[in-house]
Amino acid sequence: MGVRPDPRYACPVLSKDLIRLYPELYHVAADGAWPSIERHGLLSTSALVTRWGVRQGAPQAAILTKRRGESIELEHPDYGTAVIRHQKAIHESSLAAALEDLAPSEWYTMLNDRVFFFLQKRRLEELLAARSYRDDAHTVLTLDTFSLVNAHEDDIELTTVNTGFAQRFSAEPRGRDSFRSIEEFAHPTRAHASTKVVDVAELAVYRGVRDIREHVKRVERMRDGTVLERFV
Repeated sequence: MGVRPDPRYACPVLSKDLIRLYPELYHVAADGAWPSIERHGLLSTSALVTRWGVRQGAPQAAILTKRRGESIELEHPDYGTAVIRHQKAIHESSLAAALEDLAPSEWYTMLNDRVFFFLQKRRLEELLAARSYRDDAHTVLTLDTFSLVNAHEDDIELTTVNTGFAQRFSAEPRGRDSFRSIEEFAHPTRAHASTKVVDVAELAVYRGVRDIREHVKRVERMRDGTVLERFV
């Protein structure tokens, strides 16, 4: 676990800034999800429904192009159960008002093509304490940023938007240009990550991280910020 890539393959300067400011990344998955993630990788929702055999057309569209008011469980005779997380923090009319050049269905498709990580631990803590999450246990993965960036830089995007949140009077504008490559993202070069200025809200990896074992530092079962069990 936590294998580091060969340091001779250095990151570009902007990637180094990202790694220096945010040495760890955090992903929240469903309770009990680690064995499946360890086996199949951390898949995007679109990659997951394909692997779990959800039929193309209307069955996939119902998952990938609409808001999920509740989590969805998929069953497979060989792979077992996979849980697709709900999107309760998105208020549909607020999202529609915030979108600049997309229909809501297109935004959901974009989200479902990616897996997301927080770069600041406080954002992880805020999510775990949120009303829709605090009563439940969750699987929390902590990844090494250096390792992930070295392996997946071409598929990594950054955004200033909290992509899974859109509420009345608090939905950030968003659209096709919300996701930028590390090179394109206007990231500061200051010495320390800021707790007051939102430089980058989330890091996304297109289609997911199949070699997740190579980048994991910790895997914990948590509820409302409290560690209940540690697997890695």
